[in-house]
Amino acid sequence: VSLDVMPGEIVGIIGSNGSGKSTLLRTMAGIYEPDRGTIDARGRIISIINLGTGLMERLPMRDNIFLIGSLFGMSHATVRERFDSIVTFSGLAEFVDTKIYQFSAGMMQRLSFSIAIHADPDILLLDEVFEVGDEDFRKKSSDRIKELARSGACIVLVSHDIDLIKRNCAKVYEMRHGELSLAQELPNI
Repeated sequence: VSLDVMPGEIVGIIGSNGSGKSTLLRTMAGIYEPDRGTIDARGRIISIINLGTGLMERLPMRDNIFLIGSLFGMSHATVRERFDSIVTFSGLAEFVDTKIYQFSAGMMQRLSFSIAIHADPDILLLDEVFEVGDEDFRKKSSDRIKELARSGACIVLVSHDIDLIKRNCAKVYEMRHGELSLAQELPNI
């Protein structure tokens, strides 16, 4: 597999279940070691690959923002400075003192996404969590991703949502049986 993503690009990866998309993202994120070859990633990588990864279910949202922020490389002072913006972006202000185990899957995705985009990623890896929530949140998320790209971040987006890929990605790769190729046409997945 060979993939180049340049600063400012939003690249999509599509493919059927089991084709290797998530494995590729996990390898890019440093979660998995490559079988062979190398990964040359320049900058801070922020990945949202599994729903709720790192969230501590017995802690309230407030504490989880600081916890996940630190896992994403933000200092306590930086999280404190961005806290209100994270909460506002997530649209979950009324739940700031609610424990995570009481959150729905969508609420956890919104929270994780909100923290990630406030962590100043150089490389943002998103696996099926790009647009969550209601229409307003999806639009806000899409706008923020494009803003990150304009500021020079690389974004790699894995999704089965072809419309989402068409709306947001400059290049689209298709993964089939562990092989990656530039998609000539977008299939109807």
